[in-house]
Amino acid sequence: MAKKFIDVMDTTFRDGFQSVFGGRVLMDDFFPAVEAAKKAGINHFEFGGGARFQSLYFYLREDAFEMMDKFRAIVGPDANLQTLARGVNTVMLDTGSKELIDLHAKMFKKHGTTTIRNFDALNDVENLKYSGERISHHGLKHEVVVTMMDLPPGCHGAHDVTFYEKTLREILDAGIPYDSICFKDASGTSNPQKVFETIKMARGLVPEGTHLRLHTHETAGVSVSAYMAALEAGIDGIDMAAAPVSGGTSQPDILTMLHATKGMDFDLGGLEIGKILTYEKELQHCLSDYFMPPEATMVSPVIPFSPMPGGALTANTQMMRDNGILDRFPEVIAAMQEVVEKGGYGTSVTPVSQFYFQQALNNVMQGPWNAIAPGYGKMVLGYFGKTPVAPDPEVVKIAAEKLGLEPTTEKALDLADADPAKSLQHAIDELKAADLEITEENIFIAAACQEKGIAFLQGKGELNVRKISQMKNDCEGSSMGNGNYTVVVNGEKFSVQVAEGDADIQVTAVNGEIAKPSVPTESAAGDLDVKALLPGSVWKIILNPGDQVNDGDVIMILESMKMEIDVVATQAGTLRSINVATNDKVVEGQVVAVIG
Repeated sequence: MAKKFIDVMDTTFRDGFQSVFGGRVLMDDFFPAVEAAKKAGINHFEFGGGARFQSLYFYLREDAFEMMDKFRAIVGPDANLQTLARGVNTVMLDTGSKELIDLHAKMFKKHGTTTIRNFDALNDVENLKYSGERISHHGLKHEVVVTMMDLPPGCHGAHDVTFYEKTLREILDAGIPYDSICFKDASGTSNPQKVFETIKMARGLVPEGTHLRLHTHETAGVSVSAYMAALEAGIDGIDMAAAPVSGGTSQPDILTMLHATKGMDFDLGGLEIGKILTYEKELQHCLSDYFMPPEATMVSPVIPFSPMPGGALTANTQMMRDNGILDRFPEVIAAMQEVVEKGGYGTSVTPVSQFYFQQALNNVMQGPWNAIAPGYGKMVLGYFGKTPVAPDPEVVKIAAEKLGLEPTTEKALDLADADPAKSLQHAIDELKAADLEITEENIFIAAACQEKGIAFLQGKGELNVRKISQMKNDCEGSSMGNGNYTVVVNGEKFSVQVAEGDADIQVTAVNGEIAKPSVPTESAAGDLDVKALLPGSVWKIILNPGDQVNDGDVIMILESMKMEIDVVATQAGTLRSINVATNDKVVEGQVVAVIG
């Protein structure tokens, strides 16, 4: 009897890059490996979408649409090129209007996409209806998703087989057009027995011939077992990656799964070990200069207790590394369990995984529930849809007070449609104000990436790629460049601003006091130093010196760890000084303003 053919999607160039490098890999560096993958017989690729859309504009000075066009040119017209979308969020972290959801599908079809895998982190089927309809309308294949994870110990009410059956029935009953169904576990925490029972349930529920897939990560160490359970239960497709961006926080390696299924009645994509070895050798050469975060190669035994997706884990640790607070990461992961439990059990996948991480970070850095991350707060208040179970009432109350929002039961899509800032016209107006060309691509870039999208289109995008050669050059350089540095003197951290010319070098202690060689200074009697609670950069200054402020007034907004952090007055008075400028880097505890 012929072996069952299992469709293999190679996730190397999307999820693999995201899980290991936070998505920061330049297209010209990896395109030779795409050619090698094609020669190895791979014809199904995940090549864009998800976090690999925004990251190109945020960190690489590259256009995602151009990358997609060039990828298609390499693999040819017959390859199945797949992207990842987040329901009403598409490739954004916030919800989009109907106009933006339609434009997303239209532009991705135009730029070479065959299939869009479309999920909602809350498993709110309302968020899949319109997005799925527009994907199909524009001639794309729609892979609708049920998102999975295991709950922390002692938690119940969602993420069991019964819950997934309920979600799948709602998808089928809603009449959402689909070409395949994926069960997606971004944290890799679903135990193999649950995977087996879920796929068995789905196989008996959907029409005969329906293509079922499983996506998971190795983060928790059970991905190969989960795939083997899924194969036994009747799965039709699985996702794998190539070394060095396989295993660890990413998908299982192609070679690993070929080995695991030896002697079994499964044909994994018709792939041959020798050809895959050649492909992986080329990929390793292409990525040899990229800094590999050690946590990206590890399996974490605590992830099932605090589910953090592989794609988010390394992105977050890299941001913590950049901000000098990586030592707090174990505390943040430990804090996630409570955040997940009280947040209503949304699946830990973007954007909800980022909401969980941001709130856990706030709880660690600022004290439990003293600050509410905007995304997390809006989620528990209902602005992203209905959570699987009701969030903790006390957390809902705190979020409402901190964010100044009332809980809502309105559909996320209706709320987005009513927001003028999420209209095509708003994006067009932003482009006009910046004297930029009005094209559909530019409109979507501006809408999806906002200020950073405009900066990219103006040629001002940030280049932030971690290459070993560059890191060595930075360490061996003869002098510091202009900018902000954190230095340690006798065990005490100082923020140092360096500039060319005759200007003084500004040295500020992390505790906020101005550091001078011999004459310490203090704020005037009665003055209050306003300090940064987290390291980051100054995104927007709201008030000016001389303004009258009340307790709670927002003085400025910092950008830290993909969050907007309000810096607020903690007493009424006169704003005596603003001690930073827009785009300045700040460190934790640095004085950014003074109130008298």
